[in-house]
Order: sequence, then C-alpha cells, then structure tokens
Amino acid sequence: MLSTDNGNVSLTTGQNGVATISFFHPAQNSLPAALLDELTNKITQAGNDMQIRVIVLKSEGERTFCAGASFDELLQIKDKQAGAEFFSGFARVINACRKSPKIIIARIQGKAVGGGVGLAAAADYCLATEAASIKLSELAIGIGPFVISPAVIRKVGLPAFSQLTIRAVDFQTAQWAKEKGLYNEVYPDIATLDIALDTLAEKLASYHPEALTGLKQILWEGTTDWDVLLTRRAAISGQLVLSEFTQQALRGFLSKKS
Repeated sequence: MLSTDNGNVSLTTGQNGVATISFFHPAQNSLPAALLDELTNKITQAGNDMQIRVIVLKSEGERTFCAGASFDELLQIKDKQAGAEFFSGFARVINACRKSPKIIIARIQGKAVGGGVGLAAAADYCLATEAASIKLSELAIGIGPFVISPAVIRKVGLPAFSQLTIRAVDFQTAQWAKEKGLYNEVYPDIATLDIALDTLAEKLASYHPEALTGLKQILWEGTTDWDVLLTRRAAISGQLVLSEFTQQALRGFLSKKS
C-alpha cells in the first residue's frame, strides 16, 4: 500500500478471486500525481495476477467518490512539460483500466467531479448510490475535460458529454448518469450498494476467466489509439493550466474552501 500524508492507495485480494483497489485523499478523494501513479500500478498489478478474476475500484469515505485533480498540485505546475506530465497521470489510469484483462467494477458511493467522472467511465461496470451526482467542472476553471473525454463519451455519448461540459457548475443526478449510461445500477444507500456489489463481484469471479477476458476485449474494441490520443490531450490541458485565468480560478476556488 502507498501511504503518505497526501492519501493512500491499497490493493487487497480475497480468496474468491475478487481484488479491491481503494484510494483515499483528505481533500475529498482528489488525486495528486503520486496517487494517480499508484492507481495505475495497482490496476496493472491486479490485471497481471492470475489469481484475480475481478477488480473492484472504490474510494474511502461516504460523501465523495472522487473530486478529480488536486487543485493544490495544479497550482504548483510551472511549465508545459510538468503540466502535460500531471494530466498524463489520468491518461495512464484510464489506459490501465482499458488494457487490464480483468473486468473492473467501480463503486461510486458519492459525488464524482472532473477526473472522478473519468475514473468511473474507465470502469467496465458502475454501481452507485443516489448521492453519486456528477459534474465536469473543468471549463469553470479554465481548462477542459480533454484527457477523460474519450472515456466519458464512450459511455454517455456526445450529447450528454456536451451537457456535462457546458453546464460546468451544475451537478447531474445519479439517475441522470444511469439514464445516460455512465452508471449501470443505482441504489438508495451505501449498505444496499455494497450488498449488490459483493453479490455481482463474486458471481463474475465464478465465470470462466477466458470468457471474462474475451468480454473485456470486446468492450474496449476501437480504443487502441488511446495511448497516443490521451497523451496528446494531456499536453493540451497541461498548457491551459498555466494560463493566468486558470491560476486565478484555482486560487479563488481554494480560498473559498479555506
């Protein structure tokens, strides 16, 4: 387990072939570069483990699944190369999910914002609670959801993605996310969600592993260019984050939080 003052990522494996990757950050489960890299490592590690059949991706706490990129870290970016590298962290996580031979189930217990929506979209199946509203807030801070857009559009389609992006300050409900295809199932509370999650994960883990791998390949057909595409998108975001507009927006947001 990676554990720092800025959060942690853990991988646990049960005897039933279900692995759980869990992350936590004190700032609403936001994702600094170190956690993004460790998420990539843990997803890859679980995917390569022959004893693992299914991966559950979750975060800690009850209120927020993931608040997206760490604003504190975004303010520390001073050049285009550093900006591109930071956003490439999201690209690597999405591509690790895409390339993993294992089915990934996301447990979305609370709000998902920005990169958190991208993380949900990178999973193969999402279970959520009614509190798991979503928002793509990137335009409001002077950037755009460029890295995560291929994953989100793949799930919800271009019209819904356009609505999420243009309505950058508005949350859409969990039921909306289910209607558009981001969430597969929505439950009234976390306890009910976890019962359904455990039942589904154990059932999937009992299936033929080669059939699961074959299904995974079908689910991600047509995405082989994403290594190049998402890296290119990361460079766009990395340049925009240096603008005075974005830096002021980030400082203003953080001042409201303090």
